[in-house]
Amino acid sequence: MTIAEKINQGKTYLGIELGSTRIKASLIDDTFVPIASGSHCWENKFENGFWTYSLEEIHKGVRCCYADLVNDVTQKYGVNITTVGAIGISAMMHGYMAFDEDNNLLTPFRTWRNTTTAQAANELTELFGFNIPQRWSIAHLYQAILNEEQHISSLSYINTLAGYIHYLLTGRKEVGIGEASGMFPIKNGKYDQACESLINQKFEEKGFDKKLCDVLPKICTAGESGAVLTEQGAAFLDRSGSLKSGIPLCAPEGDAGTGMVATNSVRAETGNVSAGTSVFSMLVLDKPLQNYYTEIDMVTTPDGLPVAMVHCNNCCGELDAWVDMFGEFAEISGNPIERSQLYQLLYTNAMKSTAGNDELVAYNYISGEPVADVASGRPMYFRSGECKLSLGSFFRAQLYSSVAALKIGMEILFDKENVLVQGFTAHGGLFKVKDVAQQILADAFNTTVKTMQTAGEGGAWGMALLAAYMINGKGMSLADFLDNSVFSQMQTYELSPDAKGSADFNNFMLNYKNGLKAQRLTSE
Repeated sequence: MTIAEKINQGKTYLGIELGSTRIKASLIDDTFVPIASGSHCWENKFENGFWTYSLEEIHKGVRCCYADLVNDVTQKYGVNITTVGAIGISAMMHGYMAFDEDNNLLTPFRTWRNTTTAQAANELTELFGFNIPQRWSIAHLYQAILNEEQHISSLSYINTLAGYIHYLLTGRKEVGIGEASGMFPIKNGKYDQACESLINQKFEEKGFDKKLCDVLPKICTAGESGAVLTEQGAAFLDRSGSLKSGIPLCAPEGDAGTGMVATNSVRAETGNVSAGTSVFSMLVLDKPLQNYYTEIDMVTTPDGLPVAMVHCNNCCGELDAWVDMFGEFAEISGNPIERSQLYQLLYTNAMKSTAGNDELVAYNYISGEPVADVASGRPMYFRSGECKLSLGSFFRAQLYSSVAALKIGMEILFDKENVLVQGFTAHGGLFKVKDVAQQILADAFNTTVKTMQTAGEGGAWGMALLAAYMINGKGMSLADFLDNSVFSQMQTYELSPDAKGSADFNNFMLNYKNGLKAQRLTSE
């Protein structure tokens, strides 16, 4: 059967993921291989004290991304999309979307990037005996209650961005368990009942007349079915009117869950690192942690296994800004360099550098970085007066900086909890230049790091796989489905830690930690 015939007969699966800088759609066939894609670039805005995207931008972005996918299919295969086997929606996790009983958004979407909920996060962490990061949905809700924000009196329910798009398409208020685990603590596949009882008491004390079960979406696990694309949902997604209703949708998941799926990291002792605007590591645990830490989030795989997550708000943003500046210099010099080649030149040269690698320190904090206890972002770098500054050493410091905060969190898991890991799989924009960031990560974590030939497909592909699992799982666990049906023939590329590279990175981290006091002062 040709790919065009598969598309016409709906033997395909669609995943859409709303990332921080790009919305991407991935269409796969019944061999689970990507056959078409679409994308739409966008950027968050800092308005009235919050990082946000407007509803208009959200709606337009999803539609433009889908339209771009349809165009890709038409150009490649000469057919139109009228149906698919299943659809899945993913988006950046956490954040806060508050709605009234008529489904009107009460305040602009507050993204994961905001660090405005310190009071709520600290109070809830102490109350629950469980780390509640600032970006979690419950922290945003409780902070709004503490601040006595006007919209609270009209609030009916809250959702995440993925859950909101899923609702627009299906009319159902539900999220996958991995997404739910970034809203409120999870235990035994449900919202933690002990924590739920405690927060309900707090709600009552503060005059908020809702119960937690009233305001949070229903939890679903990977493979669970029931939602279908409504006529209104089809009309929202496809403005041309070609897409038919009735298509099954799997539960929406966050970008952490789709990253685990896309890297086949859902079994115990497997891990992955996703690096783009933000960077986070996910390590599936074989046993619970002995203690809780403010640097570690406890979330779950899409099928409910416990995961230790280190999430850092900053990764490639500052690095990209420096690359852009050197690209501007190349252009005004009359020797413009294509963007991908520019990254290749700068990154590769950084790995060749030997001068000043242990004396030059960079901080990439465009926004606040809770893992490092930095309230707001001020990118900066410093070096000793004797340190010779070179282009290579400068960019190497910037590359080190992209995973330095992540290293702080991972040290807790490795050194305090003695967590076991077989290795990490890396994906995301940071790893597009071969052998550079992948080697740095291996050196930083002192463990093997591999990439896959599908690394560039990312979370949209992972979401398409979750949609396919719902239809094709047939009683298999998610891990077995991925091992046997998706990754059995997948080519991987693995790097091991280098002794000198690990020593260089550790020296950088000593200076990095010593300089954090200055970084914290600048944020004040």
